[in-house]
Amino acid sequence: MAASLSVRNLDDEVMVRLKRRAARHGRSAEAEVRDILRHALATETETSFDELAAEFRALTAGRKHTPVDVLLRESRDER
Repeated sequence: MAASLSVRNLDDEVMVRLKRRAARHGRSAEAEVRDILRHALATETETSFDELAAEFRALTAGRKHTPVDVLLRESRDER
């Protein structure tokens, strides 16, 4: 599935440099952006579920939490 992306409010200088770079590589500015994004994201690793869960636990540490059994009981009682 192909997706679209619009980037607004680029500085004029950024656009000029992008067009120059694209011309050096013999492609359109749009194709150059695709290549830049592809390369930038190729080295990025996916965060595992365990790492995301640990981050979430750290972010919510010290907050009051309602146990899941209480939430389920309340949900059933509402029906």
